[in-house]
Amino acid sequence: MLDKNAKYEILSFSVGDTKAGTKMGKMQIKNLSDSSILNCVLWEETLNRTPDIATRAGNIIKIITASYNEKYNNCLLNNFEVLETASLGIDEEKRTEYYNKIIEIINTFKKENLKEFILNFLNEHKEKFIVAPAAKQMHHNYIGGLVVHTYECLEFAEVVLSKVKKYINRDEVLAACILHDIGKIFEYDINLESGIIEYNEKFKKDWLTHSQYGFNLCMSNGFLNIAKMIAAHHGRAEWGAMIDLNERDLEPFYYIIHHIDDLSAKFGATSVNETKNL
Repeated sequence: MLDKNAKYEILSFSVGDTKAGTKMGKMQIKNLSDSSILNCVLWEETLNRTPDIATRAGNIIKIITASYNEKYNNCLLNNFEVLETASLGIDEEKRTEYYNKIIEIINTFKKENLKEFILNFLNEHKEKFIVAPAAKQMHHNYIGGLVVHTYECLEFAEVVLSKVKKYINRDEVLAACILHDIGKIFEYDINLESGIIEYNEKFKKDWLTHSQYGFNLCMSNGFLNIAKMIAAHHGRAEWGAMIDLNERDLEPFYYIIHHIDDLSAKFGATSVNETKNL
């Protein structure tokens, strides 16, 4: 039975085009009382009267009017009220803390040329790195999201490496964790006042994707295996991978960053609300 007073957390929100050429919003929300998921559609009329801040991931909302399917797991959302606005992201102190933890891990690398390369790159782009989001909608889409996602990948990698370290180089895997999304510091622009994330138009003209940027960065500096892991980390060509993991006879190291990245995207602190306990 539908609880008209239920509170929901916005998990994700995106806008696309319909076949008729109009805009359509897709919002996934979670019932805070039973953790059930509700998938919502917002037509263009609703989008036009809904401010961007209202659809921020992490917001707590109450549904005012909507039409539901029989199972009450999909709805056409006409109107909702924001009960609590999510934070724009993690604060500067916490962002710096994550950054310093990443630097500590880099300083454990045995490959001196790799260590020096990554330390120099991060030092040069520190200001952009520690505020960048890791995505526009799907996960870690808040100020500081990329530095959180990067550190989570490093943590997951250490667990995985404890089982496979005989077959793969630790420094290269950890470097790929750090660099697989590094292009996002240029791909996205995030407004530090509103938290709104937009694609950087110059980046879109110069590069196909952030994966291409990371791949090229590593290839041009002689880190071929790291480049290959980055090229494969989206898993499938239709998901943006430069190397499709459905290809036959790939060496095992191609797969590792894809799975580590996926673990963080699904089980890490993907919402800014979840970072309160970090």
